[in-house]
Amino acid sequence: MLCRIGCGACCIAPSITSVIPLHPQGKAAAIRCLHLDVDNKCSIFLDPSRPLVCSGFQATEDACGSSKEEAMAILTEWEILTSAQ
Repeated sequence: MLCRIGCGACCIAPSITSVIPLHPQGKAAAIRCLHLDVDNKCSIFLDPSRPLVCSGFQATEDACGSSKEEAMAILTEWEILTSAQ
């Protein structure tokens, strides 16, 4: 599956614990990454400072569903299921 350009769900729904430029403490779940532009495209997509967790994410139907809304719902659920309680 190809990534839906402009979706941005993987840059909003999950938390990211690694250091990211502009997010020195990581990024909390449900918080929009500061590297998403107005079109929901990653401004550091090809930059070596992009975290491995981001570059390693693969757009798949089980993660991204068939729409941006489905992707947000799925990734939000995964975040809840995997967060430390």
